[in-house]
Amino acid sequence: MSDIPEADRSGEAPHPRETTQLFGQSAAEAEFLDAWNTGRLHHGWLLTGANGVGKATLAWRIARFLLTDPPAQADTLDAPPGHAALPRIRALSEPSLMLIRRPWDEKAKKLKTQITVDEVRRLGSFFGLSAGGRRVVIVDPADELNPSAANAILKLLEEPPAKATLLLISHRPARLLPTIRSRCRVLRLAPLEPDALEAAVVQAGGHPAAANPLAEGSVGAALELADGGADTYEALVNLLSKPQMDRARARAMADACAGKAGAARLDATVTAIARLLHRAARTGLLGPPPDAPDAEVRTLTRLAPHDAAARVWARLAQDIGDRVAHARAVNVDPAAIVWDALARIDAQARQI
Repeated sequence: MSDIPEADRSGEAPHPRETTQLFGQSAAEAEFLDAWNTGRLHHGWLLTGANGVGKATLAWRIARFLLTDPPAQADTLDAPPGHAALPRIRALSEPSLMLIRRPWDEKAKKLKTQITVDEVRRLGSFFGLSAGGRRVVIVDPADELNPSAANAILKLLEEPPAKATLLLISHRPARLLPTIRSRCRVLRLAPLEPDALEAAVVQAGGHPAAANPLAEGSVGAALELADGGADTYEALVNLLSKPQMDRARARAMADACAGKAGAARLDATVTAIARLLHRAARTGLLGPPPDAPDAEVRTLTRLAPHDAAARVWARLAQDIGDRVAHARAVNVDPAAIVWDALARIDAQARQI
């Protein structure tokens, strides 16, 4: 089992359950502690914010806190050192904890693209066998629940077992069922300030210089940019810098994502596309980011010269994100996924 990748681990960084310190999210921690100390602990919590700002790390801190006999009045989420449950939590063998994430497909020898309903159904036996004590469920991320799995989680939120706490991690909460959102208390995690970002990057095994402003306060984004993502984004910015996209270069960028050898390139390219559309939408409303290099400023300004363009790029970002997710779920050729996204961006840019 040690050779099977973990769907909720980001690259080579330590898994969030192995990360003991959370940087820059004291407000979210204080909000949860207030609910605990006042006896208003909700059964469902939705942890939201950009990818890589510490949502999973906070979820695991909460899990350790709840499962290590916390005092009725607590001033920190730190678990007591040496508690017997801590090594079990770290090893995913604690009987009062269940982690729901994308499972391994033994037949295809890869992680499934969604969290299946079979994974959620395991909670039936989990709650049956662990009846009587406090139980914690982490869903990471809830965005990857397929429709049947989402409905199963909803039923659990509607009829929660006693002393159960569900921690749902979500990068894009707007895509969740409204009924799931309405039955959870929301903990919003903000982008990290520069000092917190640098400390978190170092804790994750990165170099302090990896705290790139382009990461916009996200540890995951900073590590991804340092691992070649910055070069991919720069290539995308250059590709879209002219009034008419160079189709030959665009085709080469798409073809580089094909096959198993291009899997990492596909992830980096899809991330770069999402980043560009996000920054273009924000440029149309607020102007280009103050720390953006001149080449990026020129491209963003061309793409989003006014607020109407901002709305266009925001809609297209969501549309392309949905199309990419669906295409990956049904094993569409990776080159076709990237080419479709680039062609749609180019077509839209010509209309602005």
